[in-house]
Order: sequence, then structure tokens, then C-alpha cells
Amino acid sequence: MAISVLLVDDHEIVRRGLHQLLDVEPDITVVGEAGTATDAVTAAAEHRPDVAIIDVRLPDGDGVTVCREIRSTVQPPPACLMLTSYSDDEALFGAIMAGAAGYMLKQVSGNDLVSAIRTLADGGSLLHSGVTATVLQRLRGGPVEDPRYAALSPQERRILDLIAEGLTNRQIAGRLYLAEKTVKNYVSSLLHKLGFDRRTEAGVYAARRRQAGGL
Repeated sequence: MAISVLLVDDHEIVRRGLHQLLDVEPDITVVGEAGTATDAVTAAAEHRPDVAIIDVRLPDGDGVTVCREIRSTVQPPPACLMLTSYSDDEALFGAIMAGAAGYMLKQVSGNDLVSAIRTLADGGSLLHSGVTATVLQRLRGGPVEDPRYAALSPQERRILDLIAEGLTNRQIAGRLYLAEKTVKNYVSSLLHKLGFDRRTEAGVYAARRRQAGGL
């Protein structure tokens, strides 16, 4: 039996791309598509997919709510793979609480996505044990260090703080007595570790960390 997949994304071009990617796989069949939260719930009830690939952000709601609803109303409940353009701790936490079996950024390669679908259809999970432990700690009310921030070197953390202050690479280089190219390399490295594409995202992230007391 082929793995049946439901695609939920408000961008038609994204759904079309995913559909074309999966169409060439002999053991995977796209049985439905939806561009809104409402249509996603209806499509899930109609097609009862093995795996639902759901965008976290939808025009009339959010993917986490869709995941929770279809898993509580569709039998057997589909494995939900949350797909997003953003690395968002709140969305990740919500996805786990809603029963999602996986959470991936849209930058993932096609091969990794196909592999993820097969893993979820086989009853597996793409939520790292460290992530699950973080959620459990949060539920207990204790402070949790972001593993992404923990992966940064001391110099990368200093540069992240300066990005949050609005400094350019040249200004950071002057502040830390480094070559501008060296700063550029540090910025690329910390963006990769944090899962961001743009320095503005890193600046917002750093600002939120300060507001939350550095966690």
C-alpha cells in the first residue's frame, strides 16, 4: 500500500512543488491538498491520509490547531509533519503538544522530506529526544536553555548581541578589532546554528532572549 499524503500550505506553488516531488516516489501518493485550515480539516476527514504535511502558518488559522483537530477527529489519526519557513520555539512547543510527529524547516532537502514521510508513516518520529526533554522541562516550569544558543561560541554570542544592537558587520569589526570578512564568517555561522536566513531574524531572537531573561 502506498503512503497517502495530504498537503496543507497556503501557497499553491509550494503545494505544486511538493506534489511534483512526491509524485515520482512509487510508494507515496498525494491524495489531497488544502490552502486553508478549514479546507485542511475537511480534506483530512475525506481522504484520511497516513501523513499530513502542514504549514505552521495559514491564512485562517495555524497549522498546530489543524494538527490537533485532525488527530482528534480522523481515525486512524494521521502522522502530522509540521513544515515552516521559520525556526519558532513557540510553534515547535505547540506542535509537540498537539501531537505532531515531526517538525522541519522548508529549507530541508527533497530527499530528507521523502525520508521523513516514510519514517512518520512507519510510526517513527522526527522530534529529537533533546527537544522533547526541553518541552517536558518547560511543562514543569523550570528554566530551559535554548540548545541553539548553547551551540554558539563565545565570540558568536558577542556578535549576536551586537547584531541585536543594530550594528553592521563593519561596525562589529571595529568594535571587536576583527577583519570585516571574519565578522561575516561568524555571522554566517551563527545564522546557520540558529536556523535563520537573515540577520534581522537573529537580532529579533537576541532581543527576545534578553526580554526572557537570557533563556
